[in-house]
Amino acid sequence: FTSTREMYALSVKKENAHNDAIWSCDWGRLTIGSQTEDGIGSPPPPSEEEDIMVTGGIDDMVKIWNYRDGEISLRHQLTDHSLGVVSVALSPDGTKLASSSLDSAILLWDVENGIKIATMENGPVDAWTVLFSPDSLYIVSGSHSGMVNLYNCASGKAEHSLDTKGKFTLSLAFSPDGKYLASGAIDGIIAVFDMTSKKLMHTLEGHAMPIRSLCFSPDSKKLITGSDDGHIKMYDVAHATLIGTMSGHTSWVLAVSFSPDNEHFVSSSSDGQVKVWEVATKQCVHTFKEHSDQVWGVKFNKVGDRVVSVSDDKTMIVYTIPI
Repeated sequence: FTSTREMYALSVKKENAHNDAIWSCDWGRLTIGSQTEDGIGSPPPPSEEEDIMVTGGIDDMVKIWNYRDGEISLRHQLTDHSLGVVSVALSPDGTKLASSSLDSAILLWDVENGIKIATMENGPVDAWTVLFSPDSLYIVSGSHSGMVNLYNCASGKAEHSLDTKGKFTLSLAFSPDGKYLASGAIDGIIAVFDMTSKKLMHTLEGHAMPIRSLCFSPDSKKLITGSDDGHIKMYDVAHATLIGTMSGHTSWVLAVSFSPDNEHFVSSSSDGQVKVWEVATKQCVHTFKEHSDQVWGVKFNKVGDRVVSVSDDKTMIVYTIPI
């Protein structure tokens, strides 16, 4: 009996994906093809789903990549930022891309044609993490002041401000069901907002050092956080209780990303490693050591059988994950 189950493996390594350190990545699916009839009543042509990756780096570049049959190819190179790109995010439907930079700009792009659609009117404020709301209508960004701003994608204007009552917001995450928004601050404090009322619901004080990344589980019930203290913590969102602390990285935890299967998540660190963890046992089930420098970003694909990571070593790596 031979198992068809894939093993943990390096799938593809893209060296010099940027000219300098790569700070952020995302992975989504874009549906290509017209959804409308042609007027004579013929059915629309079949739509095709494409795997899209995006990366942002110190070289001021945002890059949109196609991933097909184990190959990474450049789709668009976006050069509007004048300083390093700290955060990139795809909308849940894969059609739009948001990017933020040290130049304070938050830009919105059309993924299919690489055209800039809008600039968010955020003023001369340092925007750090950007992400989309689950309905793709808003871009959310954190700031040095601890305020979290929600911008309307259509108008580019700020519509809501959430006060974390804390310090510089480094990281943000939306729960997939749209009910919660979590922010991680430079002092290790995590704020969880109820997005129906736009009110601060919980403050979690599990880490004493900066929270570089946080992520909700697909069922929106759990929150994982990665910190400079080298630990990953898992919380029960509704009750604001700590489920567990996971250790294994020997330096800052820079990124965490849940698998679509709700049972695993992946983490990356300035120790150069990418780790896959099992939620039920809170154990690391695999460690990849393919990067030669800090790994700033890591993301699962929509199926959960691949992970991408990006690093200061200018490399993008895709791994095969058994599911």
